[in-house]
This record gives sequence, structure tokens and C-alpha cells, in this order.
Amino acid sequence: MEIKRDETAFEAVLAQVAARRDEFTQQRYVPRDIIDEFISVGLYRASTPARFGGEPLPPAEFLRKIERISRVDASAGWVASFGSALIYFAALPESTQAELYREGPDLVFAGGLFPVQDAELTDAGFRVDGRWKFASGCKSADWLGVGISGGPESQGKPRTALLRPSDVEIVENWNVLGLEGTGSHDLRVVDKIVPQEYTFVRGGAPTIDEPLYRYPTIAYAAQVLAVVGLGTGRAALDYVTEVGSGRSSITGGPRLADKPYFRADLAKAEAALRSARGFFYDVTEEVWETVLAGDPVPPKQAGLLRLAAVTAAKAGWAATQAAFTLSGTGAIADGHPMQRMLRDAAVPPQHAFLADGIYDSAGAVLTGLDPAPGFI
Repeated sequence: MEIKRDETAFEAVLAQVAARRDEFTQQRYVPRDIIDEFISVGLYRASTPARFGGEPLPPAEFLRKIERISRVDASAGWVASFGSALIYFAALPESTQAELYREGPDLVFAGGLFPVQDAELTDAGFRVDGRWKFASGCKSADWLGVGISGGPESQGKPRTALLRPSDVEIVENWNVLGLEGTGSHDLRVVDKIVPQEYTFVRGGAPTIDEPLYRYPTIAYAAQVLAVVGLGTGRAALDYVTEVGSGRSSITGGPRLADKPYFRADLAKAEAALRSARGFFYDVTEEVWETVLAGDPVPPKQAGLLRLAAVTAAKAGWAATQAAFTLSGTGAIADGHPMQRMLRDAAVPPQHAFLADGIYDSAGAVLTGLDPAPGFI
């Protein structure tokens, strides 16, 4: 497939997302034809190795694209963010990767990794059986992954077993407060054998030596989710700024922008979101420079990536809450745009990668102590 790299093509995809975001919410997943649009602008080869036809993007460039999609619709941004997930595949044997990419570099992967299930290793491979949660984007994926115990060599990180969708039952139970369009349903597998060479340790050592695969894998996985919160927070502040500047209140009083409390609280929210965003991208660029220099990423830098990610997710949530409050009484009405943004922004900080416990591990790394297993 020829990739459309121009800004006009990306804007056209954003326009389609805007026109259909209500559809995503109602049906509770982003359909394959929209995924194909993301493919057309290169999002699903952005973490494929160059040797297999991929066009790996520097992390900051990919993250900015996901942020822009999330400003239009957070569910679409969340699903598109998994264009980065092929970074995990770099830990597969090179021969397995060659087979996976044999028909092209644009693979759509989705996974439900928890709760991790025990899997017996047989002569033919791992015997996989169980049920897993939160498989975002699973209804439009080419490959699905489920989490199995990694063994002592995985250093506390789970192993992922790859299966074709035909070998997996999607249990449609994604009935949630926010990010309804992500289709993060459960996956059920019944007694399937997965060859060992089609499993990998998430965050394991890559078998491909290209710059992107030297970037901290787990931290990147947290970043692509956190940036959805940044995009949603940006959309919420843009909305309330426009509304506050353009009309009088529903009681017939002055415009919101004419009220000192509105201006002051808007300014505080704007400063907080921009500060978190600046930290997020500054650290991303700093670590990428380390990678391009050929140096290993030290634990402190990887810890800062995790810290910047959790900070971004929480800043997006806080900005959206502020925008909701500043929007006034009208925002409580069913169908008001702020309701969707509020619900969506609430979800990223709930993710395990972006929860409050991350602060403790980040602080441990900053002070030279060992973080929780799997943090880096």
C-alpha cells in the first residue's frame, strides 16, 4: 500500500473520525474501514522494522499524531495508538517476524494480557486456555495477543502468545463510562497450542537492532496511552475557550469570558496542561537523542518517561474537569460535547501504566533505588 504522507491526507482522516465518532460510541468499537484509513497514513507501520518494509517513526512524531486524533475522538486515538505495539514484536525470533510481515508491514495487533494465565509448555508449544480483559481494538485486529506466565527468564514481565482472530472468541462486554468506542472486550481462548516462537516477553530484548527498538518499550506503551489524555484535555480547553468567548450565559448575563473567575481558572488550566505536555515531549526527545547517539538509555531517563506519562494523563483529566466546570450548567445536558470529553479523559489515569503507584517507582529510580518489577 502506498502511504499518504501529506498533511491534507491526515486532515482528511481526522475529518472522517469527527464525522463518525458517535458511531464508534454507539457500536462500541472503531470499525476496520477507519483502521484502514489509519493504515493509509502510516500509523500501522510506524513501529515495523525497516528491514521488513516498515517506516518507524521517532516516538515524539508518532505521539503527536495520536494526540491530534485524540483531540477529535479519544477512542479513535486510543485504538490508533496501538500502531506502536509492533515494537513488542521486535522481541520475537527474526524468522517469526519475517513470516508475520511476509504480506506487508501494516499489521494491526490487539491484546488482552491480564489476568496472566498459566500455560503448559509442550513439545508443540504453549497450551493456552483462559480469559483475558481489556483487548482494545480487538474486533479489527489481524493478530491477537493474550498474556501467559513468562517463566523465570522474563524478569517479572508477562509473555504474550500470538493467535489469529479465528482462534479466539471475543466476549463483547465493553460496557463502560468512557472510551466506549475502543471495543476493549474480553478474549477467550480454549485449549489452543501456540508455538513458542510465536510468543514474546513484553519489553524483552529485541532481536532487531534498529533505533526504535532501543527506546524503552514499557515506557513507550505508557506514553501512547497518556497522550490520549493530553489530546482530550486540549480539546476540552479549546471548546470552553471558544464557547466562553462567544456567547452570553444561559441566564442572559455577561459572557463567560467577561467573568474574572472564568478567565483566571481557564488560565490556570491552560498553564497546567501545557506544562505537563512540555515535560512529556521534552523527556521523549531527550531519550530519543540518547538512543540515536548509540548509548543505552539509563534507568533515570526511562523513569522520567514513566513519570512524564502519568503526569500527562492526570493533567489531561484535570484540564477536562476544569473545562467542564467552566462550561456552566449547559454541560450537564445529555449530548453535550463536554460530557463525552469528561468521560473519556477519566479513563487513561485509571490504567495500570498510569496509576498513582508509578510515582513511587519513578521516585525510586530517581534516588538510585530499585523500582517495582516491570517498571522499566
